[in-house]
Amino acid sequence: MTTPQLKHIRAYLFDMDGTMYLGSKPIPGAAAFIHFLQEENFPFLFLTNNPSADADYYSAKLNKMGIDATPDNILTAGAATATYLVEETDWRKVYVLGTPCFENELHRAGLILDDSVPEAVVISFDKTLTYEKLERACLLLRDGLPYIATNPDRVCPTEYGYIPDCGAIAALIESATGRTPRFIGKPSPDFAKMALLKLNAQAAHTAMVGDRLYTDMEMARQAGLASILVLSGETGKDDLGKAAYQPDFVFDSVAELHQAIAVK
Repeated sequence: MTTPQLKHIRAYLFDMDGTMYLGSKPIPGAAAFIHFLQEENFPFLFLTNNPSADADYYSAKLNKMGIDATPDNILTAGAATATYLVEETDWRKVYVLGTPCFENELHRAGLILDDSVPEAVVISFDKTLTYEKLERACLLLRDGLPYIATNPDRVCPTEYGYIPDCGAIAALIESATGRTPRFIGKPSPDFAKMALLKLNAQAAHTAMVGDRLYTDMEMARQAGLASILVLSGETGKDDLGKAAYQPDFVFDSVAELHQAIAVK
C-alpha cells in the first residue's frame, strides 16, 4: 500500500476530545486550523463516539471555545447508530440503554422505544443506567434478540477522571450473557462510510485525525483513510512505540498539522 502524502488529502475527519479540546479547554491552535480549512475550502467533519449529546450540543461547545462549527459539521455515534438502524435493518422497535438525549436521537429517526416486545437491543453510554435496565437487556439478549451498540470505548474522559463508557457496559453484559454487540462508532468502517457520504469525499483523499490508536487510527486503517495521530490526548510516545500498526503521520497537535499543511 502506498503511503499517503499530506498534499493529496482533500478532506478531514476529526476526533474532538483530546484532538480539538480537552474537557472545556481548546487545544492551542485548533480554532486557527479550522479557520484555515474553511478559507482553503477543505471539507471537514467532527466525529465523536460519545452519544450522550447531539450535534447541536457539540456545535455549541465548539463555538464557545472559538472553534467554528455548525451541527452539519458533526456526526455522533448516536446519530450514526440511528441511521444504521433505519437504513440497514428492519428493526423499528428497540429496547435502549442510553441517555434521554440518545433516546431522542432514535425517536427523531422514526424508531420506537419498546420495553415489552422489542425487535433489537441497543446500548450506549448511559449515565441513567439502573440494575433494572441491565436486567431487562440481559434477559432479552438471552432470548436471542439482535444486539447493537454505539461505541466500544471502555471509558469516557471527563475533567474529573475517566468514567465507564459504552464498552464497559457491553463488557458487563457479555459476562452475564456471552453476547457481544455490533459496534457502530469508531473504529467501525461503517462510521467512516457515513462520514465520507456526508462529505461527498473519497477515502483515498481523506484523513482521520485523532488521539486514540484503537478507535481513531484503527478506523482509518480499516476504512482506507490516511491516519494522522496527534499526541495532545490519550496516546503518548510510549504507547505509539508499542502499537501493532503505525499511523501514517504523527504530530504533537493539530497546530503542528496546520503548519505542515500550510507549507505544502
